[in-house]
Amino acid sequence: MSSTALIVIDIQNDYFPGGDWPLSGVEPAAANAARLIGKARGAGDLVVHVRHEFPTDAAPFFRPGTAGAAIHESVAPAPGEHVVLKQQINSYRDTDLKAHLDAHGVDSVVICGNMSHMCVDAATRASADFGYDVTVIHDACASRPLEFGGTTVPAEHAHAAFLSALGFAYARMMSTEEYVAAGHVAA
Repeated sequence: MSSTALIVIDIQNDYFPGGDWPLSGVEPAAANAARLIGKARGAGDLVVHVRHEFPTDAAPFFRPGTAGAAIHESVAPAPGEHVVLKQQINSYRDTDLKAHLDAHGVDSVVICGNMSHMCVDAATRASADFGYDVTVIHDACASRPLEFGGTTVPAEHAHAAFLSALGFAYARMMSTEEYVAAGHVAA
């Protein structure tokens, strides 16, 4: 088993068109994530799926037991792949993610998924804080427009700002093509 894990964060139905919280660019990002999953499986890397489900039906999306909270079929876990259920923004908080990675001897994580400005950000920072070597595949992540102080931030700007900050000190940023071309996963 490789010492690298691909962590696929919150690629769930509610983020897709027709869902309760659609993201900008989610479909091409999910297609890139699916490609990464296939390549990671072929390379023998650990693939870990993270699925967010809020604890109550009062949530705006990812309500317990709904189809919207299910992992999207384009990135469905294969038999035996670990699925981390989280109810927090950080994929490590109150979950078995770190224990699972450590039990498999992982020292390097590759992160993709949703949302760039929220759960991807939190997991990337936590991964670096835990001492993992971190790579984020920027075109396999998606975001949505944000608002602060009466200013609307377009989704592509939110995505770029958060990943720029992560790339400054927490992770290496790569596209799907760059990652595959660099030989990080079997072609």
